[in-house]
Amino acid sequence: MAGVSSAPISDEALPGPTEWGEHPHGVGPWLAEFGTEPPLDPHLDPELLAHGDRRNVVDAYRYWTREAIVADIDRRRHPFHVAIENFGHDANIGTVVRTANAFAAAAVHIVGRKRWNRRGAMVTDRYQHIVHHSDTDSLLAFAAAEGLTVVAVDNVPGSVPLETARLPRDCLLLFGQEGPGVTEAAKQGAVLTVSIAQFGSTRSINAGVAAGIAMHSWIAQHADLTTAW
Repeated sequence: MAGVSSAPISDEALPGPTEWGEHPHGVGPWLAEFGTEPPLDPHLDPELLAHGDRRNVVDAYRYWTREAIVADIDRRRHPFHVAIENFGHDANIGTVVRTANAFAAAAVHIVGRKRWNRRGAMVTDRYQHIVHHSDTDSLLAFAAAEGLTVVAVDNVPGSVPLETARLPRDCLLLFGQEGPGVTEAAKQGAVLTVSIAQFGSTRSINAGVAAGIAMHSWIAQHADLTTAW
């Protein structure tokens, strides 16, 4: 991504699950599965071919190296970004990262502290671009440099219902902490603020859930659904 100077943070994250042996699904060694020697394909990982692939990946990526998977997703990532501002319960960060990976978001931006709990991400952070920003002003400067329209997601007076809003194609969906919502700086920097319709007693829904709803709204409006798995 042009103009990104903030440091990626996955390697500094708190311990989470490993890819090896975490899922009962997948495939065994290539020779045992297919009875033939594996093809000479640069996408394939010799270790996975020899020992099997139990990672949390779609079948199309079985035996592929992590680098090959990331490169393939990069060819067809969507032009929306997701920003997480000041999440107090950082297990939600993992949920957002996992959902962003499922929808092939361009990147997830985390504002604030660098260390976060990866467990909710279920190792999907290894395939998702993650960028750290020290503060909201840095995030907004990035969005301006990249030509991204900032869309805050918050149930506040004057917000536009997400259900009827037309989301910009090149945008940054910005989420704040559950309860307080997005910061004042984010409100001022957002071109559009959207809200999610609720019908029960709670004032707000889980921040990770809200992010998933908003991302799927973008997918419904802009994605080529024929390319989905």
